[in-house]
Amino acid sequence: MGDTERFLAVHALKVKGLASAEDLAEVTGRTDLAPVLEELTGEELVKLRTGRIGGYALTKTGREAHPALLAAAVTDEERAGVAKTYEAFLPVNGRFKQICTRWQMRDGGSEPNDHSDADYDARVVDELAKAHKEVVEALAPAADVSARFGWYPVRFEAALERVRGGDVAAFARPMSNSYHDVWMELHEDLMLTLGRERDAADGH
Repeated sequence: MGDTERFLAVHALKVKGLASAEDLAEVTGRTDLAPVLEELTGEELVKLRTGRIGGYALTKTGREAHPALLAAAVTDEERAGVAKTYEAFLPVNGRFKQICTRWQMRDGGSEPNDHSDADYDARVVDELAKAHKEVVEALAPAADVSARFGWYPVRFEAALERVRGGDVAAFARPMSNSYHDVWMELHEDLMLTLGRERDAADGH
């Protein structure tokens, strides 16, 4: 198997933590990862969990192997583009967190949003659409040099269209490929690629 496929599978699991084969196809844009997952499972880098919440996850050995795969896969050109994207991403990230709070809570955070007020929700979705435009623009330097980062705008657009179509969960529900899920994965991907630890600028 090619190193690219191995890296994509391991890195996607590092970013997501737990993912089905379908999730990995959506995250990477690749539908040909089944042989790689089988190979990685055989090497005990990946394990398949079963149960109510199942999926693939990295083993301890897989987590330890990730830094070397990352170093081999990411070029200096990609790292420079990702650094520019990260710098542009941080201000938008702060605004996005505020938008998510307004989606989930009303009246300054004192009342849960039960989504019964269509006008209120529409205003928050408009704010999301503005943040969407900003994050896609911020992604341009990374997407220009990395197919992996070029896939994020596609996923953001898909989640935004679900929100616009009335899917309340598509905004911020965890583990539902929501807009928030994709955002958190992008943030993690940026930090992993740059070898950064989360600090005050990233939010906690």
